Amino acid sequence: QVQLVESGGALVQPGGSLRLSCKASGSIYSIEGTGWYHQAPGKQRELVASITSGFRSTYADSVKGRFTISRDNAKNTVYLQMNSLKPEDTGVYYCNANPVFTTDLRRLEVWGQGTLVTVSS
Repeated sequence: QVQLVESGGALVQPGGSLRLSCKASGSIYSIEGTGWYHQAPGKQRELVASITSGFRSTYADSVKGRFTISRDNAKNTVYLQMNSLKPEDTGVYYCNANPVFTTDLRRLEVWGQGTLVTVSS
């Protein structure tokens, strides 16, 4: 069993910053890809940033220059530094790990439960 637990969501004013964390636990051998997804109220979930085990990152156009994804492989943790936040960044942020290779040789895709970010004055 592998679990992802996000934290760091909060209410923040426009222009502010937040740092989200996502920690993986369980029978993990390796996590190759990780990503952060944003689901705004009433909209579909969208990928905002991803990073590989080799630290190659990609970003949605809407967050380029404002968000930074990083990971600590030793801690099985991925972070999302969010700067210059806008009201449209409001929503639930989900962490995704895909693929995860377990110690018993399974390949999984795992989602976290989400953390709420609200950008409002």
